[in-house]
Amino acid sequence: MNIPTNYEFDNLYNAIRSPSTVHCRNTALVMYYTKYLFEKAISIFKFDGLLETWPLNYFQYVLFGYGYISVIKTEKYGVIPMVCGLSGYNVFYQPTNVVIANPLLQGFKTAVIGQECEIIKLQPNYSGIMDIVTTYADLMALCLETAGINLLNSKMSYIFFSENKRSAETFKKMYDKLASGEPIAVIDKSLINEDGTPTWELFTQNVGQNYITDKILNDMKTIEDRFNTDIGIPNANTQKRERMLVDEVNMNNVDTNAKIALWKETIEKDLKKVNAMYGLNISVDYRFKPEGGELAYE
Repeated sequence: MNIPTNYEFDNLYNAIRSPSTVHCRNTALVMYYTKYLFEKAISIFKFDGLLETWPLNYFQYVLFGYGYISVIKTEKYGVIPMVCGLSGYNVFYQPTNVVIANPLLQGFKTAVIGQECEIIKLQPNYSGIMDIVTTYADLMALCLETAGINLLNSKMSYIFFSENKRSAETFKKMYDKLASGEPIAVIDKSLINEDGTPTWELFTQNVGQNYITDKILNDMKTIEDRFNTDIGIPNANTQKRERMLVDEVNMNNVDTNAKIALWKETIEKDLKKVNAMYGLNISVDYRFKPEGGELAYE
């Protein structure tokens, strides 16, 4: 949820991060791809042994979104996962406490990690994957937006000359109607020259030379393959060529497996602590085998 602010503040804040002429971030299209890619990301692992009272969506979204989640024991709810903040530090500058702000957990605000609670991390640096998700969501949204504009412009091969602002606005309105699917557009006869010729002129008939939608869609596939590589989903991530070396495929497999292996090791290390403290038997495994696309479990 966003803080309640007016549009003037939003424009001022966003202008610092994004050029005013680029409107890709914070659009419905970016939100769509953010959700799409995030759901792909949380599918890379399968957790077994979670208590039935633990909502899987809550556990996964907090772990992958925030980068860490605490496991605490309460009198009313028992052992539960809970979103938290971090505080304190030890000699190695590692956090020593969790801070929990939940109105339903009366009196439960802080807990010492390793003594009163445990924490499960996704990455060693306590960060989530939203930076990865939003980066690729922005790129894919921009590609699709560009493809839509190119599809629209590929239908148009005329350039208009206008004598005044009124005529220019009339041409814009006419184009908007035709582009929106209306079969006809009625214009004023004042837009006809004295000799009866129209005031617009043919610009080009070869609209196909401006058509790049197919290339944009291929680029989108490449971007998504790069995202899959970053989060550990098996993919080729290479352009089709007549001769592809085995070493090239193996190199991509290493790229795909490196980060997800680190994430799995980090989660497993913390799960051992959680299981030992609360007598649980939670485990994590690959949903897909790293070396291929087959399921890693039955």
